[in-house]
Amino acid sequence: MQAQLTELAALVDGRLVGEDCAINKVNTLQDAEPGSISFLSNYKYKKFLSDTRASAVIIDSSVIDDCPVASIVVDNPYLAFARISAFLNPGPEIEPGIHPSAVIDPVAEVDASAWVGPGAVIEKHAVIRPGCVIGPGSVVQRHAHVGERTHLVANVVLCHHVEIGSDCLLHPGVVIGSDGFGIANDRGSWVKVPQLGTVVIGDNVEIGSNTTIDRGALGNTVLGNGVKLDNQIQVAHNVTIGAHTAIAACTGISGSTRIGEHCAIGGAVGIVGHLDIADHVQLTAMSLVTKSINKPGLYSSGMSAMPNSNWNKNYVRYRKLDEMSNRIRDLEKQIRQLVESSE
Repeated sequence: MQAQLTELAALVDGRLVGEDCAINKVNTLQDAEPGSISFLSNYKYKKFLSDTRASAVIIDSSVIDDCPVASIVVDNPYLAFARISAFLNPGPEIEPGIHPSAVIDPVAEVDASAWVGPGAVIEKHAVIRPGCVIGPGSVVQRHAHVGERTHLVANVVLCHHVEIGSDCLLHPGVVIGSDGFGIANDRGSWVKVPQLGTVVIGDNVEIGSNTTIDRGALGNTVLGNGVKLDNQIQVAHNVTIGAHTAIAACTGISGSTRIGEHCAIGGAVGIVGHLDIADHVQLTAMSLVTKSINKPGLYSSGMSAMPNSNWNKNYVRYRKLDEMSNRIRDLEKQIRQLVESSE
């Protein structure tokens, strides 16, 4: 798609600096060509600005004098880039209909404006609302509900009684509503605990490839409006994730944990069960959360990588921490005794 720079500036409430021109694609500063628009939000890439071949760059006001081409000036260049990129690259229009290889139960409710792709299965009493896309190989089990304009890309499984809101995007391999990991010990053997709840997902939620969200044991697993989940995340039974929280790849959330609104959780974070995490909490990558977090803020744990020779030396010291602690305690006791005897 092509648009004039003035049109794009108006789209993001930006200020145009320089001459108007036609824009037909987006690209990075270093790879851009004439006709493309780029952006600068991370200043470590500023070194590429002076030599960019882009026709225009989205910037903030601090780098106006350093930009050699036309620019759109905004407070948040990355957000503006996202909106312009979406405008220039609209998704393909999908005609409503049902592929001949799809299997739809006679008592399922599929709106006439929906599209059901090859090999998809929709079981009895499932509800597919207007504008939905049920991609190839996807399965919508009995009594599941898919809200308006929600898109199951491919091979998505919605288990029985799952509820998905409107304008959601579920990427390939997502599984919603599989049984939670509920087992009881019977003298060394395991007995399955029935998982009787379901999963309720709000509007405008995006879920990345191969992410799994377990149904509740008693009660439901719940994701609020605007939640964004990356690929390969595990959300256990009865977890609640508040509105507009974003979680990066490979994070694992144990059962019955409640995560607040507007949180940002980095990749490969581990969260143990039955915790409460307040609104506006940020967790850096690879953190392990073992206690509830009651105040907003940035939290971290874990250890950054280091040269192996340093790690080997430090590991020897870690193994001696208990011994060192005892020695320090004894030395402190001796010091106190010396001070007391000298008084």
